[in-house]
Amino acid sequence: MDARFNYLGNPAGAKLLKYVVSAGKVVSDSGLPVTTQEMVSLRVSQINGCAVCIDIHTKEAAHVGETSVRLNLVAAWREATVFTDAERAALELAEQGTRVAAAGGVTDEVWANAAKHYDEDQLAALVGLIAVMNAVNRLNIITRQPAAGDYQPGQWG
Repeated sequence: MDARFNYLGNPAGAKLLKYVVSAGKVVSDSGLPVTTQEMVSLRVSQINGCAVCIDIHTKEAAHVGETSVRLNLVAAWREATVFTDAERAALELAEQGTRVAAAGGVTDEVWANAAKHYDEDQLAALVGLIAVMNAVNRLNIITRQPAAGDYQPGQWG
């Protein structure tokens, strides 16, 4: 599949990507655990069906030490016993934050549960991560960015 649009080949597209990446950098530099960041990124991408992001975040999670068992169970995290309460809170927030129309927004219970496990800076990073991943997924899907499979950990910095 060929991409419909080359972001880097267009001044406005390149500028857009620069700002999206810089927003993602704020999250990566936060106190939110990197494994949580990768699991949330993976789950959001699974929900949205963004193959290239699923490829990236599966490989990045493995690169930072995630096991294949936990990676394989992200899609079924509610039934899995391998996630901490904090990770479950983050994954639930990610799901409701991604499915805002279907879920009717994020419930007070889900927010309160996340707030039990993360401080305000981490919550800001978590909300930002969910928003940025949804944006990146949509950019990739709308413009049919190249399919998954070739990504190498660390490739995008």
